[in-house]
Amino acid sequence: MSEEKAKVELEQEEMAQDQAEQNEQAETEATETGETSETTDLAMEVERLQAQLQEQENRLLRNLADMDNMRRRSRKEQEDLQKYASQKVVESLLPALDNFERALAVDPNTATAESILQGVQMVYRQVMQVFEQEGLQAIESVGHAFDPHVHQAVMQVEDSNYEANVVVEELQKGYQFKDRVIRPAMVKVNA
Repeated sequence: MSEEKAKVELEQEEMAQDQAEQNEQAETEATETGETSETTDLAMEVERLQAQLQEQENRLLRNLADMDNMRRRSRKEQEDLQKYASQKVVESLLPALDNFERALAVDPNTATAESILQGVQMVYRQVMQVFEQEGLQAIESVGHAFDPHVHQAVMQVEDSNYEANVVVEELQKGYQFKDRVIRPAMVKVNA
């Protein structure tokens, strides 16, 4: 019996040893597999983050290109606006220019001074109408108090018909475009 008992004990020992080896091998495989799984997870996370970064960089580059295109387009529009800003006024003055050309084509032998004067007055009214439509106004001066913002005094006179510091005579018309004086009136002022 002792032989059988020793044999059983030996088999149990071998089985325990085999089991311990299997457990140890399983633990080693689990550890290796776990590390591999963790490494795979990290690699996938790195790839995802790199893809996100690439997408953000592409979006940034597209936005920068869009801004550059918008800046270029805006600059071109401003240049065109400045270049053609007076087109409307020029188009409005063309009929007056046509009338000047007709007046110059008149035969001087058959035209009277009165008809030439009437033609010039008509063209003058056309030009003034265009300017007024665009916002140009003549500055009223004679009989008004001197205003250094709209008048340029070139002479002082003494006239008993006017109060002191009142414009007596206008030597050159002044003009105001909308709310801005573009040329002050040259005037004589009563002292």
